[in-house]
Amino acid sequence: MSELLSKPYPLNTPPHRPNGTLLQFEPKGAAWRAMVAPYLKPSTWRASLQISTTGLAFLAVMAAMLIALHYGILAGMALFPVGGFLLVRLFMFQHDCGHGSFFASQRANNLLGAVLGVLTLTPYLSWRGDHATHHANVGNLDRRGIGDVTTLTRQEYLALPKWRRLGYRLYRHPLVLFGFGPVWLFFITNRIPPGNPRRRWRDWLSVLGTNAALAAVLVTLALTLGPVTLLLGWLPVTMLAAALGVWLFYVQHQFPNVYWEHRARWDFYTAALHGSSFYDLPRFMHWMTANIGFHHIHHLSSKIPNYRLRECHEANPALQAAPRLTLWSSLKCARLALWDEDRHSLISFRALRAS
Repeated sequence: MSELLSKPYPLNTPPHRPNGTLLQFEPKGAAWRAMVAPYLKPSTWRASLQISTTGLAFLAVMAAMLIALHYGILAGMALFPVGGFLLVRLFMFQHDCGHGSFFASQRANNLLGAVLGVLTLTPYLSWRGDHATHHANVGNLDRRGIGDVTTLTRQEYLALPKWRRLGYRLYRHPLVLFGFGPVWLFFITNRIPPGNPRRRWRDWLSVLGTNAALAAVLVTLALTLGPVTLLLGWLPVTMLAAALGVWLFYVQHQFPNVYWEHRARWDFYTAALHGSSFYDLPRFMHWMTANIGFHHIHHLSSKIPNYRLRECHEANPALQAAPRLTLWSSLKCARLALWDEDRHSLISFRALRAS
């Protein structure tokens, strides 16, 4: 949440690296805020260019694929990876809208976010609230559980009965996290209104409204092109986008030297710069993912639009000290499962057995 950057967050106790050594920071809260200030202002023309080019490309790819499949040309399915990546990029625009950083107008952000939520199977207003909670508490061991990947400490896991340990091991298995999990999240969980309808009526309206709009689109396409064509074209695209989205979110906060601390020692700025990764992807993949790889800067200030994150990163050497992951090194993060408070690091189940 951007308002967090307007409040001081004192460093109660110096944070530690995984090896136990202290993290030393010259910049303090005011210095960090001054560093990102030049990049906070949204650009209407850049945002409009992004949404128009990506949106038209996505619609063109989907139309070409669905029409080809309607006429029995199965080669049309070769377009589904392109549609999946473009849908991920559209989700990142929705993500910016949720932070109020895509357009200068909050009304425009909310309108576009709600429309994109139908394409991404994500109820915009409901998701926005949970995601804001994630930003406010990333790296805080005492505030886990909302808008993040469930992560237990080594001690918490060992204290569980065997059947619950098995459940957690299944949950953290890569095939579940990045296969079944995205389907469950986007196709099922996102379709169910959360909490008490009286207290969270806006979330209920968001979920039910998104469901109604999604149903209308799918029924129209099924009646026009046929249900088989729809499933062969739309389903692989959305499933691929869901899996890619979950992977990106996972690797941004699940890596060996990630920052986690209990609330008494937790620091917002340290959590942003060392609890979030710099996912150093090839240039075209940064484009496909709307620069979300510069995630450390995004957590430092969520008001920076995606189209200014690279600029901010390259202009400030202090921001380049964030944990860096390449595409290859990130694959090794898939087996991480537990936070070891003694080592100050995430570890795998294999490492737990070895210890």
